[in-house]
Amino acid sequence: MRYSNRMYEIYLQFCDTMNSKIGIWRIIYMENKYKVIDEKTWNRAMHCMIFRNSVEPAFCVTFEADITGFRRRVKEQGLSFTLAMVYAVCKCANEIEAFRYRFVDGQIVLFEKIDTAFTYLNKETELFKVVNVPMVDDLKEYCELAAKTANEQKEYFTGPLGNDVFQCSPMPWVTYTHISHTNSGKKDNATPLFDWGKYYEKDGKIVIPVSVQAHHSFVDGVHIGQFVEKLQSFFDMC
Repeated sequence: MRYSNRMYEIYLQFCDTMNSKIGIWRIIYMENKYKVIDEKTWNRAMHCMIFRNSVEPAFCVTFEADITGFRRRVKEQGLSFTLAMVYAVCKCANEIEAFRYRFVDGQIVLFEKIDTAFTYLNKETELFKVVNVPMVDDLKEYCELAAKTANEQKEYFTGPLGNDVFQCSPMPWVTYTHISHTNSGKKDNATPLFDWGKYYEKDGKIVIPVSVQAHHSFVDGVHIGQFVEKLQSFFDMC
């Protein structure tokens, strides 16, 4: 078992020569264990190689989820709906092994646990910041920790995201049927992206569009199906 070296805090000073300003980036690193996969014996090695060499190795799927009971229970507990959604999608994705594979230094690794990263809007500036929060077991505990972290973070970006996060980007202003993302051009970027839009009433239920983008080297349609089932079950049982 190996560790990702993400359990320290560093401060980087940089000089903006264009504006003659000095800023500070605060990078908070978390630590999650991973194991290196032996590609010689891994049963998915061929599939991984084929999709890793694709022009566009990621694919995105959008589906509707029934959040009627979940939304009501979150409201009753006084929790942020957005942060509760971050918890829900990341909890369910963590339960599926395919979503925890990554490329690290050219090797294929499997993390024991994946943490969370989400966008959080500053309503005054209409600019978002990216917030990193460790994944915890309890919904309420997570929402309280995430709210505290988001409110206290002053920087828009605290540094590059690590491999061991799920990226969440809520878009509560729009109900959509499809979504696309920017492409960094890095084919080994296997971090799954989760989005959700504006919920609405349909046939007496409250439904919400949810999207997941994943790297095809690790995730297939069957795994997306497992995620959809787990997420809906969580919404129904939470």
